Amino acid sequence: MLNIDYLKVKAMIHTRDHQTPYLFDPWDYLGPKRKMLLSESWAGLFREHILPALPVHKLARFFTEDFGRPTKELYASLGSLILQQMHDLTDEETVSQFSFNIQWHYALDIPGESDESKYLSPKTLWKLRHLVTKEKLDVELFNQTTETLAKAFHVDTTKQRLDSVHIRSNMRRLGRIGIFSQSIHTFLINLKRRHSEIFETIEKELVDRYLTEKAMSCFSLVKPSESGKTLEMVARDLFALVRRFRDHEEVKSLHSYNTLLRVLKDQCCVTEEKDDQPAGVEVKSPKEVSSASLQNPSDPDAGYSGHKGQGYQAQVMETYCDSDDESLRAKTLNLITHVEVESACIGDVHALIPALDSTKERELAPTELLADSLYGSDDNCERAQEMGVEVISPAMGTPKANTLNLSDFQQSETGVITACPQGHAPVKTRSGKKQKHGVAFSSEHCNVCPCKGQCPVKAGKKNHYLHYDIKAMRIANRRAMEYSPEFKEKYRWRSGIEATFSEMDKKTGVKRLRVRGLSAVAYFARLKAIAVNIFRATAVRKALGLPGEVLAAAKSGIRYIIFVFKEQFLKPMRLLANIFTPATDQPRYELKIAA
Repeated sequence: MLNIDYLKVKAMIHTRDHQTPYLFDPWDYLGPKRKMLLSESWAGLFREHILPALPVHKLARFFTEDFGRPTKELYASLGSLILQQMHDLTDEETVSQFSFNIQWHYALDIPGESDESKYLSPKTLWKLRHLVTKEKLDVELFNQTTETLAKAFHVDTTKQRLDSVHIRSNMRRLGRIGIFSQSIHTFLINLKRRHSEIFETIEKELVDRYLTEKAMSCFSLVKPSESGKTLEMVARDLFALVRRFRDHEEVKSLHSYNTLLRVLKDQCCVTEEKDDQPAGVEVKSPKEVSSASLQNPSDPDAGYSGHKGQGYQAQVMETYCDSDDESLRAKTLNLITHVEVESACIGDVHALIPALDSTKERELAPTELLADSLYGSDDNCERAQEMGVEVISPAMGTPKANTLNLSDFQQSETGVITACPQGHAPVKTRSGKKQKHGVAFSSEHCNVCPCKGQCPVKAGKKNHYLHYDIKAMRIANRRAMEYSPEFKEKYRWRSGIEATFSEMDKKTGVKRLRVRGLSAVAYFARLKAIAVNIFRATAVRKALGLPGEVLAAAKSGIRYIIFVFKEQFLKPMRLLANIFTPATDQPRYELKIAA
């Protein structure tokens, strides 16, 4: 575990100013062509926009100013965390790139050649990553870089789209037998390490069943016909261990014992002692097991989705350009504005409002949002409308075929029915509590109506009646809008976010991570989203033909004075000298005059 107090005492903060230009450019030795390649690549964009905006000040409180050995330069160190996820590297590969890759040196502004400048130990990288994860500075990193790119490229955030992508952490997929056996195995190992005298009291048969490698491997080779008996056996063993140590305070404090309790609650039904009958345990049927149940003892935060499987999901929101002009789309930055990671068992319906709140706080909120039907519940659409956002999403469910629905009735602006599909006004209208309404139509009209078999109006004693509420009316109207050309034209751009997920996976490997746990997965996902934004911004800058940092670097210190002197004084003087001769005042070089 990272000891932050240790960092406060032993490490002295070391940062450099990356905004003031150099007096003499340390990259001149590369020559103009190689330097131009660096400037126009992602390294130039990172150096120009991302590096100076890194929230290093958030780390300052963990270090001292005048005591201890200086840290590695924090801007370069923090930037290396982003570059690691940008290229999907291990710690060893990151150290190698930090030490020898000239693109990394240029992006992180490391001109020196000493080990102090261009070497980063794996331990330093690990400590910094854990500090960022523990303090949730990955959120600050994502927010700061997103806002920086949004301002630099004048991103229009009024139109955005939202969807989720499934993420698998570095855990093995276990069946129900595997969850039981692995939980017991981990508990026995921890008990043996911490309380060996208590461990010695456990039956040898139980220990041999779950601690020997040969016995554990047998659980993965259970025949389907014997899986039921094996599942009952491991459930009884787990229940026996829970009952045995339920009053033992030292054992109850173990994390692995709490894992046993969770598995018992998730997978079993326990019957308490009654009269002469002892307590018992019964395994739940698969349908009774919650999707939030433990999937693997090594990753307790992971959940289960019936659609995508075990793991996590990242809610991603991004801007988009709705123009059919390919050249215009190439010059528009589709910026990822929101990333939130959660267990795979959580429904998408809960993600929309937090995403809008997050972007609104950073002044990146949309006014029009595309999302699929899971996000577009009536409550979400109403709350989003109060926030000034129009949610364009299909309504959940499908209407019955060959039947009329509420949208076929004529209605007022407030959603009250004023006439039936045939144009007949109701004879009675009644409004109740909770926005519930009722209308009565004359039986004289309804009995001879050609739509009688398709109409939701039901016959009563005196008239025909229809009861509905405003929510049902809103959903019916939304469902009717789905068939309009305007809706189809707008909604067709929603599928573009699937290309974003493909890009994130191919370039950064976001769908299969090397870590476990919600905080670590969230850290990786956010920094990989930053990487995608950087790749996209680099492509947009090339499409726009914007100059990189080469020209900006030339405008620094004495070099800027020389640059101005050449451009403003010497060049016009040479031009005049070449155009006119002192004797004849006639052009000297026809080609230069034409130029």
